[in-house]
Amino acid sequence: MRATAYTAAEYGEVSVLVGAERGAYPYGNSLLVRGATASLVVDPSLSLVEAAPPADVVLVSHAHEDHIAGLGSYEVPVHIHEGDLDALRSRDVLVAGFGLPPDAVDAVDKTMRDQFHVQGRPDAKGFEDGAVFDLGGRTVTVVHLPGHTAGHSGFLIEPDGFLFVADIDLTSFGPYYGDVGSNLADFEASLRRCREIDARWYGTFHQKGVIEGAAEFRRRLDAFASVVKKREAALLTFLSEPQTVEEIVDHRLVYRRHVEGPQVRTVERRTAMQHLARLTSGGLVAEVEQGRFRAT
Repeated sequence: MRATAYTAAEYGEVSVLVGAERGAYPYGNSLLVRGATASLVVDPSLSLVEAAPPADVVLVSHAHEDHIAGLGSYEVPVHIHEGDLDALRSRDVLVAGFGLPPDAVDAVDKTMRDQFHVQGRPDAKGFEDGAVFDLGGRTVTVVHLPGHTAGHSGFLIEPDGFLFVADIDLTSFGPYYGDVGSNLADFEASLRRCREIDARWYGTFHQKGVIEGAAEFRRRLDAFASVVKKREAALLTFLSEPQTVEEIVDHRLVYRRHVEGPQVRTVERRTAMQHLARLTSGGLVAEVEQGRFRAT
């Protein structure tokens, strides 16, 4: 699974360290940002396990394994949003945040340790929205973008005009809000916030890479956001007859039917519950009998 090589692509003084398979999971695209007095790395991926460029600071967009796999290469200050700080400090907390069934926890913990090198960073420090890291003639400003996780954040790098949006990754898979700390409404608010930020370049952690120009970014962002509406429409169609949550889980809103893994049912369940809550409050779905829901 490990791929130690990356390809550097330059955007001003921002180097995008493009991982294997264009940064598709389990790989990713880290950043190296250089200033006159310091440099920092954002989201050290698997590619940085054995080929880590030197840096004075590490910023982490959120506590997911693919974003911190190369963190062990750095004995420098590490910062993450307060909302994800505990999960970065402790692998146990990170794994608990997936909300897995008890019989899957040990295997997933082993994967975190052996394949992603996650050991926990008890020395990590928290930041808040708007925090600024001054590298000397270049600043990195935190843009809190919750929903994917509670602490998920982007980073605006100036004067280059580079906005890193992390796992608002613009892929056809669409927004992921299936962890215990995820929140659909927060994710949609974060998408709206991204849309309002004018930048020259927009960088994603996964395979879409860097998009140039606000107009093109917003077009792709709208397509990414539309996946939520497609899931909701599919759910309403399925609820033409009364269904339980577990039947919705079996039907699937997020993953294709051939996809297997310990996270699938828990992600599908949390996704379904969030959509059901919204559709019920909006009068589009009703609980017609105990535990069974139908489109109105």
